[in-house]
Amino acid sequence: MATPEFQFTDGTTLPVGTMYCIGRNYAAHAREMGADVPTAPLVFIKPPTAYVPDGGSIVIPSYSSNLHHEVELVVIIGADAENVNTVDALFYVAGYAVGIDATLRDVQAEAKKKGEPWSVAKSFRTSAPVSVCVPAREVATDEPLELCLSVNGELRQHGFTSHMERSVAELVAYCSSVFGLQRGDCIFTGTPEGVSQVHKGDTLHAELVGKTSLTVSIA
Repeated sequence: MATPEFQFTDGTTLPVGTMYCIGRNYAAHAREMGADVPTAPLVFIKPPTAYVPDGGSIVIPSYSSNLHHEVELVVIIGADAENVNTVDALFYVAGYAVGIDATLRDVQAEAKKKGEPWSVAKSFRTSAPVSVCVPAREVATDEPLELCLSVNGELRQHGFTSHMERSVAELVAYCSSVFGLQRGDCIFTGTPEGVSQVHKGDTLHAELVGKTSLTVSIA
């Protein structure tokens, strides 16, 4: 199996590494899930096999009947980082993309009820579509980014990264201190409110407005 690669708008590529995903990083989404914003970043991991490029498909596993979309800003790591601080954290960012954290909500709910990990609900094959990436030099460090996602042309999610509980720099610093980050890793930075169920045959269109976009189907 060929190693998947992130594609950049300038023609460069990076091999897809570990995907670190942040839960409940938007207070409104935490509320819609009936949960509080955690006191420390809530992190789960997706493997490279979860990656889907623009134009690909999310395949609903046979053990689930309730797939939800979660649109997110994705931060691509361009250099190995260990114990970096927030001041230096953005120097390790190669680019930005829009992604979808595909979630098997029924499987996740059962895992939560039993106090078990979310891996089967969050980290299955095709659970992490990511758009073509915009190089970091093309995005101002203080620029509030706009996210949206539509299903079959109907707007379902809309939000701004300025509403994140923890900034990109804070998340890079935290993940580098706990896990250590490597070139080609990425961070899914959390989703705004509006998550909902999708079905086979649906088309999802996500945008990092003015920067890049992602279209995938549900299979």
